[in-house]
Amino acid sequence: MEKIKVGVIGCGSIAQHRHLPEYGMNKRVEIVAVCDKNEERAVRVANEYGAKPYTDYKELIESGTVDAVSVCTPNYLHAEISIYALNQGLHVLCEKPMATSVEEAEEMIEAEKRSGKKLMIGHNQRFVSSHQKARELIKNGEIGRVYSFRTTFGHGGPAQWSVEGKESWFFKKEEAVIGAMGDLGVHKTDLLRYLLDEEFTEVGAFVEENAKDYGDTDDNAVCVLKTKSGIIGTLAASWAYMGKEDNSTIIYGEKAILRLEEDPTYSLIVQYANGEVGNYQLGKIQTNEEGGQRNTGVIDAFIHCIVEDVVSPVPGEEGLKSLSVVLAALKSSGTKRITEI
Repeated sequence: MEKIKVGVIGCGSIAQHRHLPEYGMNKRVEIVAVCDKNEERAVRVANEYGAKPYTDYKELIESGTVDAVSVCTPNYLHAEISIYALNQGLHVLCEKPMATSVEEAEEMIEAEKRSGKKLMIGHNQRFVSSHQKARELIKNGEIGRVYSFRTTFGHGGPAQWSVEGKESWFFKKEEAVIGAMGDLGVHKTDLLRYLLDEEFTEVGAFVEENAKDYGDTDDNAVCVLKTKSGIIGTLAASWAYMGKEDNSTIIYGEKAILRLEEDPTYSLIVQYANGEVGNYQLGKIQTNEEGGQRNTGVIDAFIHCIVEDVVSPVPGEEGLKSLSVVLAALKSSGTKRITEI
């Protein structure tokens, strides 16, 4: 079986903890190239995976040695690199947020259509077992009509795990453009859209830069969201949670409540209105901590869509819809008004 030859552009934490190990686990993949502007890092990572190091992403893309690339760079480069790679005839897996503006995202989608290649956005929360089970329960009417939700993604921030710590691009607005809302909030806008199978129409948000004194990106946000059918709820995204990480979601329905990733033993708890409780042990959500899920499923899904020539499971259009919620939240915070999405 011919292997898909892959290059990883950007060798920071997400590449080292997610993309590269997961490509390494996939028997249909050969990692042939890596790129990072930090030459020492590029060489070290390349040696670990038996790949060729680059410091210029265009050289890697034009090398003729790769079929697909992962884009794991600072946010402001996501669109630029993805479009360049698609135009050169490569498949692209791009980290979230897919871009920093609607216009950039639309250009990426157009580049994919012209190229005939696959574009996938790395929204890994769709591949978590508890989330997939919850979507199934909602879809089959198990919890009845959905009324509300509460979702949170918060931890101490990239200073704790980024390869550059407090000097990371995450805290530099010119490179990140969007801070915690782009790092964590977009995960949850995508998850809620996936679970509810609905689009959001309005958002009211408070987005602050009050938790870090060494950066100028947003780091603490709370949003109120409303769907087309009138489901309302809250979304919090924060780099200010200094204790245990919170990556939980609660869905409130007419027949039951779904509690996701809230309990240390049961990743999904269904609390029925009649008092019955359903507990599901479906494995822990992705984490670098001991005992956590080691394979996000993102890489396997990306390679599958290339090999089988099927539609990307998280195409650019989906990435744009999730990004649009975040951009509307930032606008709402700036204008102090409810914003249409």
